Order: sequence, then C-alpha cells, then structure tokens
Amino acid sequence: MIKQLQLRITLQEERQTGILVNKASQLLNVKSEDISAVKVLRKSIDARKKLIIINYKVDVYINEPIPEHSSYVFDYKDVSHAKPIHIIGFGPAGMYAALRCIELGFKPIVLERGKNVQDRRRDLKAINQDHLVNEDSNYCFGEGGAGTYSDGKLYTRSLKRGDVRKIFENLVFHGATDQILVDAHPHIGTNKLPKVVKNIRETILKFGGEVHFETRVTDFNIKDHKITSIILKNGCELDTENVILATGHSARDIYYLLHNKGIQLKAKSFAMGVRVEHPQDIIDGIQYHCKGEKRDELLPAAAYSLVQQVNHRGVYSFCMCPGGFIVPAATANGEVVVNGMSPSKRNNEYANSGIVVEINSDKDLYKYEQYGALKGLEYQKDLERLAFTAGGRTQTAPAQRLTDFVEGNLSPSLNPTSYQPGLKSAPLHSLFPKLIGSSLRKGFKAFGEKMRGYYTAEANIIGVESRTSSPVNIPRNENLAHPEITNLFPCGEGGGYAGGIVSAAMDGERCAEAATGHL
Repeated sequence: MIKQLQLRITLQEERQTGILVNKASQLLNVKSEDISAVKVLRKSIDARKKLIIINYKVDVYINEPIPEHSSYVFDYKDVSHAKPIHIIGFGPAGMYAALRCIELGFKPIVLERGKNVQDRRRDLKAINQDHLVNEDSNYCFGEGGAGTYSDGKLYTRSLKRGDVRKIFENLVFHGATDQILVDAHPHIGTNKLPKVVKNIRETILKFGGEVHFETRVTDFNIKDHKITSIILKNGCELDTENVILATGHSARDIYYLLHNKGIQLKAKSFAMGVRVEHPQDIIDGIQYHCKGEKRDELLPAAAYSLVQQVNHRGVYSFCMCPGGFIVPAATANGEVVVNGMSPSKRNNEYANSGIVVEINSDKDLYKYEQYGALKGLEYQKDLERLAFTAGGRTQTAPAQRLTDFVEGNLSPSLNPTSYQPGLKSAPLHSLFPKLIGSSLRKGFKAFGEKMRGYYTAEANIIGVESRTSSPVNIPRNENLAHPEITNLFPCGEGGGYAGGIVSAAMDGERCAEAATGHL
C-alpha cells in the first residue's frame, strides 16, 4: 500500500533520526516497522513565521518495496545515418532539441559559435581579469549557453508547455543531483552544471549526432520560402532541410541577419535595471527572523522574490542568487552587462538579484521607432554602452550604494563586492532614463517596507542588468515554423518563447518534434 502525506517538520524535529518515518507512522496509525520507505516528492521551507517549518510531500510505502528506478526511459537510437536536422545554438533549447531528435530517430547537427565548457573557462577568466570580451565565447555564448555559468536555477512557471519532470529526470540522467526532483526551487549550481552539459554532449555524440564548436552561422541562402543552405563564418556552406534556431537572447547578429533579409520579426516587451547586492547575512536575518545571528545550519542561504507596481509599471526581482556572485555578461567589447550566479552550496557571503523595470515595446520606445522590430535591442545597447562609459571604459561596472541611488547622491565609497572586474562609483540615479531610474527608486523604497532591513547603505546597486529576455520575437505559426520561412523553427529564449533553462528546454523538445514532423 502507498499513502501520500503532507508532513510539517520543525527544525528541531529535522535533526531527529528517522523523523519522517515516525511522523508518517503517527499520522497513519501504523507501526514504523511496517513502513518500507518514505519517498520525498517535494520539500520546501516555510519561513513566514518565527517558527520555521519544513514542508514535505511524501509517498509512504507500507509493506511494499520502493521502486528502484525512474519511470522515465530515454530511448536514444543510433542516428548516425538518419535524416539530419540542423540546430543553431547549444544552450538548453538546442541541447534538448538535439536529444529529442535522437529519440525520434533524426540526426542532430549542432552548430555552436562558442567553445566547449572547458575551453570556455579561459575566455571567462579574460573577461574577469583582463576586461577582454571574446564575442563568440563568454558568459552567454558557448556550450550550455548562458545557463552553464550563470547559476542553473530550474524554477519555472511554464508548467503547461511540456513535461517538466522529464526535463529534470534527464538532467539527473546526465549527472545532476536527484535533489532537483524534490526541492521546490531546484538549483544545480554553476560549479556542477559544466559536467552535466558535457555529459549531454557525449550522449549526442555517442548516438550519432554532431556538435561543432567555434562554428558561427553568418548567413542563410533562401529559396522558395525555405532555407536551402547555411553559410558559416569560415566560408563553408551546409545544405539543410530543417533548421532549429536556438541562439539565445543575446545573439544580436542573428536578429540583424534576419532583419536585413526582410524576414519578419516583432519587437516585444522586456525588462531592464540593475543588480542589487547585499551581504547574505542581511537577507538571512530578514527572511529567517535571526537578525544579528547566523542562520540555522539546516537552512540554505535565504532567497527573496519581490514585485511592486510603480505607476502601472512592474518593478520586480529577477534571477535572485543567494550566496552567489555577480558576473560580467557582456557579449561585445564596449558594453557592460551584469548577471548573477550561485555555486551549488550557495555559500558565498553575498546575495544578489536583478531588480528590473518593465519596458513596454509599444509605449516606451517611441524615440527608437526608426529601428522597427529592433528598437528594443537598440535601447538595450545604448544603456550597455552608457554603463561601459560610466564604469571607466573597461568591464569595471558603475555602482552606487542603494540608499545613495534612491536619495540621489553620488556614493563617496562603495561596499565590498563579489563582482571580480571591480566597481566604480557613478551617479546611476541621473544616468538612467527616467522610466527606469524613477521606477527603481520607488520600487526600492517599497521593497524596504516589505522587507525591513533590505533598504540599507550596506547594499550596492550595479549596472546594468539588461539581458533578462529577448527584446525581439521571431514569429512562428501553429506548427512552430516561421510564417514566411517554412523550414525555420525559432526556439527558446532567442525566439522569445522561453524565460530560463527549463522553459527553453521544453521549447527545444517541442521544436524538435515540429521539425521532425512529430508535433
């Protein structure tokens, strides 16, 4: 017999050996020795009150063995000589598209402009230490995409787009901890993702797929509303049948390529703002009601999620990284972009989060109308160039103490930071466009009311957080193909159809099904 229960466990109880079996025994009125196993399905922390509770959703096996294996089976076939599908980009969307193609009996040929995870590390070091950006290999481009070295958070609200559990099980199959199957807000960690990504690549190669690194697509030949061949930076031309475009939200050259060819694109709304960085102890103290003390050792570094409407415009936290780092996410020299990441243990002394403002493509970008569908992209670029200049024309980022930003004062000094290229004090309060700066200042004040202690001079704000999502949508029809180019399947964040690792992976699978005729 299997019974499903919700168990509420205090921190004191959590320290007791066999607490889940004992609790289940009491609630079900059965002997503990009759319980074969308690399988945790979901685990979350409720810290809304001083008495912190750990919530468990469990299956209790009574006189019955627990299954040893996952119910998911990944049926990868030898596709060495199968019909090819070209996939441009090897981030989450491209990786899962490739895996799904193999399951369906098609050969994925992946073209990735960046380097593999190991070689990519040298280029990340060059950004952090030498302030040099390799425009094909950086925190956004390369094996695994932006997710590989930008945290690995797996939380998604896109539950209707596909089988979320399958995405997670496939990550576990390729080396991720099975804890991601349980945690309410699962996270792999920047230090562990590269191995998972490498394993996915090896699966693709093992079953006959191809993955080509440092292979940048620069042009398409189009005839009769179809891409007939792909042109590479090295001059090579590849004949193609179907193309899955999974280039991510920062592959601006692809947007320009499509735009210059007269292929339909649409401007879409997005968000921009800053990274705010607090000492982790401050966030722990607020969230766990332990100000002035260290959080309980059983508790992870505390996170937060904040949202505020300011003059009918959303201001909200984005990609919150407890115990994490701020990293330089520029994809070209002459711009400064910041992003956040966390190692698996989330044990760094700082907490950071994007705090961003909604930008409405129809109402807010009237000064950029000359750029048509690319107006949001040009707006992004202007703010990134502004941050580059304000930071001193290196990857040093412009920054301000949080309170100084809100009150309109230049900070005479800044707090310590996790951002390796360094910070430079700058008047961000006057540099940002009014629709962003004013909204952020009011939003930060409201957040200080919601989280007492959040609004503090001990926090820095760092600019700019500009790559939250694509400002461009590559349209597609009900069959997931572009309405004008019938064998082009725009996919993932770059197409405007995803907002993170999990939703991009699910969209990659769907596009693979569409490109292979199995949708």
